[in-house]
This record gives sequence, C-alpha cells and structure tokens, in this order.
Amino acid sequence: MARLEMMEIFVAVAEEQSFAGGARRLNLSAPAVTRAVAALEERLGVKLLTRTTRYVRLTDAGQRYLEDARRIVNEANEADETAAGINAEPRGHLSVTAPVLFGRMFVIPGIVAYLQRFPTMEIAAVFLDRIVNMLEEGIDVGIRIGELPDSSLRAIRVGHVRQVLCASPGYLAEKGTPKSPDALSRHSLVVAATGSWSAIEWKFLEGEKIKTYKIKPRLSVTSNDAAIAAAIEGLGITRVMSYQAAPFLASGHVQTLLSDYEPNRLPIHVLHREGRYASAKVRTFVDLMVERLRADPFLN
Repeated sequence: MARLEMMEIFVAVAEEQSFAGGARRLNLSAPAVTRAVAALEERLGVKLLTRTTRYVRLTDAGQRYLEDARRIVNEANEADETAAGINAEPRGHLSVTAPVLFGRMFVIPGIVAYLQRFPTMEIAAVFLDRIVNMLEEGIDVGIRIGELPDSSLRAIRVGHVRQVLCASPGYLAEKGTPKSPDALSRHSLVVAATGSWSAIEWKFLEGEKIKTYKIKPRLSVTSNDAAIAAAIEGLGITRVMSYQAAPFLASGHVQTLLSDYEPNRLPIHVLHREGRYASAKVRTFVDLMVERLRADPFLN
C-alpha cells in the first residue's frame, strides 16, 4: 500500500477515534484499515495509536505525526482538485455548526447563498447552544462566540457581540430604570439558561474590575428568543447577546440599560479543522461566511 494512502487512513482513524469509523468514512473494510495503520507504524518504527475496546487515542508521536499527515493529505487532495478543475466548482458534503439563534439569523442566509452558487454541494447544519467538539463530531466548519481555548483549529475573527440588558419601554415606565447592577435585585428578571454566564450569575464591569451578581429570576427559559419575547411582553429585564436583541432594539420593542456596566465584548470566529491547506469546499464556504459576517453591522 502506498505511503500516502496509509497516511489518509491514519488521519481518518485518528479523527474518527475509531477504526470502524475510519473505515466507514473511507468506505473500506475494518481489517484493511487496521492492517494499513499497523503497516504505517511498522514503517515508522513508532506507535501512533493506543487501542482500547471502545476507542483509539493518539500517542504523543501520533499527535505530532497527525498534523503533518493531515497537511500532506490535504495538499495531495488540493493538487488533485486543481488538476481536475474542482476548485472552480466545489462539490460534495459539508457540515456546519453554530449557536441556534445565530445560525438562524446569520448562517442560514450564508448557506442558502452558498448552495445557490454551488449547486453540486450539500450542507448539514447543526445549530446547538453548546460547545461542539468539531473533531469528535466530524464538523467541517464552526462559528463560535467567545474567547477560544488553545486548539489546532484554524480560527478567523469576523466580528464581536456584547451581552446586553434589555426591557420593554412599558416595563421601565412602570417599574423604573435601574441605575446600577445593585438595583436589579428589585426588578423582575428573565433568564435564558443556555450558557454558564446566564444561568444564575450575571457579570458586570465596574471600573476596571468584573463583579459577579447572583441572579434570582422570576422566569427561566431555555432559549434566548423566548427570553426576549417575555421582555417584549413587559415581564421584566433579560440579558442576551446584542445580535439577538438587535431587531427588537431597532423596532423599539425593547431598549438597553446599564450599558456603562457591560462586560468586555465577545469575539466571533469562523473555525475549520483543515488549516491553511483546506479543501476547496471548506475554503469557499469559509471565504463566503467571513465576507458576509464581517460586513454585517450587527456584528461589527
């Protein structure tokens, strides 16, 4: 078996964390995949994977080899695509993830534009309000809000959002507008319990320090759009991302408060796991989304 083919099989097994998963991905038999990895390890004289009954894990040598092997395989695929003219017409399947409301508001329009431009492409969109492990879950491209941990993923910053407090003009006229975070304890609060920052604590910037306040909500919901809907109806004050409230701020259904106490802005990144040697389908989708998100006034 050629060295490049063994590398491709190793990359598939490592990314799927399973010989069976790597075999399914490459449409090969499990024994053939096992033999290929064993032959590669014998050729290199090092152990690349540690096998258990349930999954495989990379050794230290395997982790270092994976980065180089992935780059070489991607370069070879890119060369094939260029020779075949595929770079001009991406084709195949792409998986994309983003937070639920962000996906609905910003990613779906980009996906539609991409699919209209490239009719041979197919996309599976996974919108979840949790951190998705792109490597473990086989996701090609992700849009993530917040500071990023150290990662092998390629990250491109496209904008930022704020955490804003908002309420309806009617509620504020009746209950008054709080002038400091301390005053929130005297108000009806609506919490969207979709992330650690919104569960039971709200953080505010006071001077140069972040101060945490325990929040006792009158209403707790599981989605940000439900929290905004409750605020629009006049139930109380909620805290959401600025892009989530933007259409309702523009229409006057809600207004922001305590803006001087907002914590630092949160960055938005487009992520993919193929580095700078990304395949044509990933590269063209990332380029489209980066251009659209950077041009959106709600995000910059």
